[in-house]
Amino acid sequence: MRTYAIAVYLFLYIPIGVIAIFSFNAGRHAAQFQGFSTQWYGKALSNPFVMEALQTSATVATVSAALATVAGTLAALALQGVTGRPRIIFDALIYVAVMVPGIVIGISTLIALVTLFDFLNPVLSALWPLAGAAPKLNLGTGTLIAAHGLFAMALVVIIVRARVSGMDRSLIEASADLGATPWGTFRQVTLPQIAPAILAGFLLSFTFSFDDFIIAFFVAGSETTLPIYVF
Repeated sequence: MRTYAIAVYLFLYIPIGVIAIFSFNAGRHAAQFQGFSTQWYGKALSNPFVMEALQTSATVATVSAALATVAGTLAALALQGVTGRPRIIFDALIYVAVMVPGIVIGISTLIALVTLFDFLNPVLSALWPLAGAAPKLNLGTGTLIAAHGLFAMALVVIIVRARVSGMDRSLIEASADLGATPWGTFRQVTLPQIAPAILAGFLLSFTFSFDDFIIAFFVAGSETTLPIYVF
């Protein structure tokens, strides 16, 4: 079993290591290592389009991961008290969001956003109280954050709920017996137990958003993330 595990890790990480090494290749062709050089990193860092795309990706990933972590954690805690048919419906919605291919999510999100904006923009124009034209809702950074946040929230719910299910409930009951308030119990008992899962959910959400191409391609509008620029 140990040999098998080592073989799996080597199979997964050797290609990544080779790519990392050849990123310092002085030559243009990846088939032959022609010496150590950091020129490609220098060119990338001095390219304003690359840096702008990197900044957009980092901003979208940070904000969407933070929103997904907060909303997903609250949803995971709330779902612990839901049973019966509502629980089945919520579980189905959460797992469908994870299992459906990214291109389906991207296209459906684009259709939903365009339909919503077509409805809201005339309403916003009619109700706009200031002089001049009302601002229009368009695809951009906001839609990127919303799309990534909604998808990543499902990941956070799954991770945090798994940790919540494994918590020692007797500690929560003991805290209540000793006179702690619900907020005090959450802050001193529940939160420390689920903190690793919350952190894992945030990191996974950030990684997904930063690396995503398919969903971003459909909902980014005029914005360019790093995966879109590389593609």
